[in-house]
Amino acid sequence: MTNQNVIVSDRNPILGSKTITVSVSKSPLFSSPPTYFTFPRRKFLELLEAADKNNNNKNNLGAGKISSWVDSMRDSSPTRLRSSSRDSDSDNDEKTSWIVRFPSALNMFDKIMNAAKGKQIVMFLDYDGTLSPIVEDPDKAYITHEMREVVKDVALNFPTAIVTGRSIDKVRAFVKLNEIYYAGSHGMDIEGPTNENSYGESNQGVLFQPAREFVPMIEKVHFEAFITFTNVVKILEKKTKCIPGAMVENNKFCLSVHFRRVDEKIWAALAEQVKSVLVDYPKLKLTQGRKVLEIRPTIKWDKGQALNFLLRSLGFEHSENVVPVYIGDDRTDEDAFKVLREKGQGFGILVSKVPKETNASYSLQDPSQVNEFLKRLVDWKRKTVGEE
Repeated sequence: MTNQNVIVSDRNPILGSKTITVSVSKSPLFSSPPTYFTFPRRKFLELLEAADKNNNNKNNLGAGKISSWVDSMRDSSPTRLRSSSRDSDSDNDEKTSWIVRFPSALNMFDKIMNAAKGKQIVMFLDYDGTLSPIVEDPDKAYITHEMREVVKDVALNFPTAIVTGRSIDKVRAFVKLNEIYYAGSHGMDIEGPTNENSYGESNQGVLFQPAREFVPMIEKVHFEAFITFTNVVKILEKKTKCIPGAMVENNKFCLSVHFRRVDEKIWAALAEQVKSVLVDYPKLKLTQGRKVLEIRPTIKWDKGQALNFLLRSLGFEHSENVVPVYIGDDRTDEDAFKVLREKGQGFGILVSKVPKETNASYSLQDPSQVNEFLKRLVDWKRKTVGEE
């Protein structure tokens, strides 16, 4: 039995012998390089069996891909609790194993700071699920006053950027800080601080675009995306109108279809409706985040590219005396985690209460722990400055 879209990986499973890691490739739902997922062994075998049935049924083309996509939606957006004691014990074992591999950034704070001593820390922060809680209505994902103040303190001591799938206008309206960099639409729209900071020379208000060699392509995509997205928004809103709870959000260079309030039983119907829109738009691709499906230009630009661009803009591209720290909770943040891991420089911190496949080095459970980590970071900076 073969399926060119699913390849069993040679990598050792992160969550133990009861799981299988697979690579998804050569699929219109995913772009290169292949994306890795870890499935419970039983679910994986069920998926393969279902895929075989779908491959043998010419009248059911595409159903297997939608089924796999929905399973992926469940994995990145857990909504159910297991009930049996056996499952509970298995979950605890998996979480313990995962925490060993990705320890708490709070527990490892001293180790992280020892590695950063004498170097310039640059902070990168996701927004939803990192600075603000995940809520049913994305328009009400407000940051707390306490979190806003601590982010401001961080920005006054370190170059700081918020990297998000949201548009810059929307995330700035939530954060309401002028001291930081904003990278919206997964880094396709980057804007600098609008007033002076205490941390460096890049203190003028500047609108950043992606790296110079990409500018002509980006500008073309931006123009085409504006026209295309205007059409796609209308189509998406019409197609998802029949899906109770679905919400379409226009984030300038990224269209988000939130399914936070959609009954899990009709996720497949939603995925099929969203995917059907792309048939007439080959320059757009479908990606996935936490409780959200996203339509983006096919251009190779993501949060990892945005991280590299900001480091280059700040003059740290080839510096060995910089420690980038990226904190995020979403699958889209994995592009940034991967960049840091490949550089062998800095740290990725995943925000999650459940075990996930990740390229991060450390973990935090929720925005409250992010708040605590950032507070300790500011205190550490003030202490080290006082010792100089």
